[in-house]
Amino acid sequence: MPLATTFSRAQIGVSSPEVVVEVHPSNGLPSLSIVGLPEAAVKESKDRVRGAILNSQFDFPMQRITINLAPADLPKEGGRFDLPIAIGILAASQQIPAQALARYEFFGELALSGALRPVRGILPAALQTRAAGRILVVPESNAEEAALVDGLEIVAARHLLEICALLNSGQPPSGYIPKHPRNRFDSQEDISEVRGQHLAKRALEIAAAGAHSLLMAGPPGTGKTMLARRLPGILPTMTEQEAQETAAIQSISETGFNIKEWGRRPFRAPHHTASAVALVGGGSQPRPGEISLAHNGVLFLDELPEFDRRVLEVLREPIESGQITISRAARQAEFPARFQLVAAMNPCPCGYLGHSSGRCHCTPDRIRHYRNKLSGPLLDRIDMHIEVPALPLRQLTHSDGEPAETSDQVRLRVEAARRLQLERAGRPNARLGNREIDSVCVLKPADRQLLERAIEQLGLSARAYHRVLKLARTIADLEASEQITTHHLTEAINYRRLDRKGAG
Repeated sequence: MPLATTFSRAQIGVSSPEVVVEVHPSNGLPSLSIVGLPEAAVKESKDRVRGAILNSQFDFPMQRITINLAPADLPKEGGRFDLPIAIGILAASQQIPAQALARYEFFGELALSGALRPVRGILPAALQTRAAGRILVVPESNAEEAALVDGLEIVAARHLLEICALLNSGQPPSGYIPKHPRNRFDSQEDISEVRGQHLAKRALEIAAAGAHSLLMAGPPGTGKTMLARRLPGILPTMTEQEAQETAAIQSISETGFNIKEWGRRPFRAPHHTASAVALVGGGSQPRPGEISLAHNGVLFLDELPEFDRRVLEVLREPIESGQITISRAARQAEFPARFQLVAAMNPCPCGYLGHSSGRCHCTPDRIRHYRNKLSGPLLDRIDMHIEVPALPLRQLTHSDGEPAETSDQVRLRVEAARRLQLERAGRPNARLGNREIDSVCVLKPADRQLLERAIEQLGLSARAYHRVLKLARTIADLEASEQITTHHLTEAINYRRLDRKGAG
């Protein structure tokens, strides 16, 4: 009996390892068995495949059919293997030619009618298919997502019969022409809409230029959330690689990838009741959490002290490493998590400490207890701490006469500073290693003594010392200055407020 082989891919984290689907019909009582560590949805595919083949006017072989999904120790899940299994059965029963199957990789869930339904995780699979030099066959609903991968030949089909007609004709596919916009930028929230708060806007620009993390503290209603939501609009335009990485993570998430979001920096703002698993990801079949969904974008944590302390502590490692590893007894999955952390908090439990109205009646013990919800090691890892004060009513209702800068204008300066950093070290300043800091963040002897005195007097840690240097380097880059000067350094020191002696 003939043996038919088709190709597909599994999904493990953001990787898509190759799966070889072998179909072997043999003499014996009619049956169909699937081996190779299939999950429940894959085991059920035999009923969907049988219905799809019969309703497409093909014959289902009345033989003993064994389907092997290799490698055998790789878990397979979902309905993505329906199509390669059906094609393999039709090829093994000589109803379609098997010669050309090696050129293709097949993905798609089958309806009982033979119609193709979309599956998750097509973008990571498409990247690997291109690397393998094969043609990708996907449901029409997945084609636009797959077309984000340049240089990949795609066959988009709505029904099993269309793919069989292609294989029977022996003609090369006409290909799929993408209709999606390429790296567009159309932010709906502009920084010019924020009245006043010039210090906070300055800090936001510095954070965007060097990919620095930022913590804003201030009374309710001072614009902390409004500022955070405008950070993606001043970040540098995404590169093709960044856009693909971000889309690949969203593609394997529960919500899937929205083609309209292509080229946009993600902005994730989980509620303070979110669990540690919601932030880092997890599940029996590991899925990305909020920190991975914010990859190449912004993770905004509002009401930071209201988060469970154990939840906040899980952020410490990915802030440094830029990735998260989820381990289970049967498998391990790695997800990228190079996000830009922006957090907001009130200065005290009631929120009005230092407000001109004098309405705060929190005791020093309550204020200390509230701020101590944030651990020292976490605060240490946040590059910038700023205060966002309440503005006078007149400043909110009247402009100062000069038109406010738009996000487009600020982004031009940010992109210029980021280009300097990439040309110099190949990465943003926030991600410089200790050896790179020594060569890139050079201070004059007098400025080094100034920084050492500030570190000692303010009680800052060695990690904070390096973060101040990187901040100063970013401030200098915004001015296109080759040298870090005294005013760059003093401004950077002023952005370390909440981890000083007596700050809590």
